[in-house]
Amino acid sequence: MVNRKELDPEKSPGAAFGQRLRTLRDERGWTQDELGERMGCSGAHISAVETGRRPPTQRFAMTVDKVFGTGDRFERQSRALRQTALLEGFPEFVKHEARAAEIRLYEVGVMPGLLQTPDYASVLAESAVKRGAITPDQANERVSLVAERQAALVRLSPPLVLVVLDESCLRRPIGDPAVMDAQLMRLAEFAELPNTVFQVAEFIMGHRRPFDLPITVLTLPDRALMSYAESAHRGHLERESTSVLPLLTAYHQLQAEALSQAASVAMIRQLRKGTQ
Repeated sequence: MVNRKELDPEKSPGAAFGQRLRTLRDERGWTQDELGERMGCSGAHISAVETGRRPPTQRFAMTVDKVFGTGDRFERQSRALRQTALLEGFPEFVKHEARAAEIRLYEVGVMPGLLQTPDYASVLAESAVKRGAITPDQANERVSLVAERQAALVRLSPPLVLVVLDESCLRRPIGDPAVMDAQLMRLAEFAELPNTVFQVAEFIMGHRRPFDLPITVLTLPDRALMSYAESAHRGHLERESTSVLPLLTAYHQLQAEALSQAASVAMIRQLRKGTQ
């Protein structure tokens, strides 16, 4: 035990997985070799996973759940490790998004995940694979996450969802015309829901646009505010309401400058004529 490495679960998702695995193993009084025998692997492999030197595969995590009787707890935790293509802070943000009372989002360039059709999401993921930015497995994770996020919003008391899309989201072609037509139709259907507000920020807004990058502001059930913003290489989750409040004010200014929902839907209908 002299050389026993201390684990910091806050260091990374891999470290958190390893620390949880060690805790359960210690509770059983098993050595790494004894756990390895039960799982069909070596004690050295258990050690590597516990200390974060080797990421757990899905099969490994499922075996851990079976051995310890933890349902799918470890399998779900390992999923975060496989989502290495996701920006820092995003997995945690998604958890808060799923319980938010109000969601305000602004997007540039592409449709936001909450509004993407499966085909649209697949085209984006497949394109990232072709560029070598992510692996095929990570692409599947991205598409699955889009579906999971959308499903989480279909609940007994759905959140109020306010969306402002930069005009570039509508005019940038993704996939073939059929994919874009279905995606534009999805936006029109979204605008008709009783718990949504949909607007388009036209190009002519120019310097009056308060945001240069995508932003999401969440109002949680206790009315606390949280925001998530990202660039091409990093994401930032802001948990302090006092820091988020100016963003909420800027979002209201954005809505005031954007097209009305009726005018935004009219733009969608006009664009659909060019995709059919």
